[in-house]
Amino acid sequence: MDFQTAVFYFLSTILVVASLRVITARNPVHAALYLVLSFFTAGGVWMLLRAEFLAIALVLVYVGAVMVLFLFVVMMLDINIERLREGFWANLVPGLIVAGLMLAEMFAVLGAKYFSAGAAPAPEAPAMDYSNTKELGRLIYTEYVYPFELASVILLVAIIAAIALTMRKRKDTKFQEPAKQIAVRREDRVRLVSMPAEKE
Repeated sequence: MDFQTAVFYFLSTILVVASLRVITARNPVHAALYLVLSFFTAGGVWMLLRAEFLAIALVLVYVGAVMVLFLFVVMMLDINIERLREGFWANLVPGLIVAGLMLAEMFAVLGAKYFSAGAAPAPEAPAMDYSNTKELGRLIYTEYVYPFELASVILLVAIIAAIALTMRKRKDTKFQEPAKQIAVRREDRVRLVSMPAEKE
């Protein structure tokens, strides 16, 4: 077993254990921290696959932004954990069925490499000056430019919809009207009171 294979098995073991702890940890903060650990180890697996851009994007986007937001939400909200766990045993059987189907699909895909009649040819090693980030950018902006633009338009519509939902006029929302702020006069805001000077 070479060094790269040993590192892969080491990171994969940490990833599986951290993923199991995400769904078995009783404390939601601990579950979120285990999810951060699983993201880091998944980034390490991406690095072993020579996908440096995807590994860095996974760490920056999910660990640096999404999980920090999750931690803030979990720590600021008073979540009733016992109420969330009420339907656990009722949904255990469908969850096990779905998990079994997913495992069967994974074994069917990954096991084809080892149990197929003909051995698959080994992939060619990339050249020394090969950059998968450059290749990813070339593919996005040439062959997949229309799906990329469509995804960007959908994300833009989602951002505008989120802002529009936030800016709705509700009774408990405090908002300002700049026109009224500009049209205000001094007499409406400041009242001068004439008081006699105090004498000792």
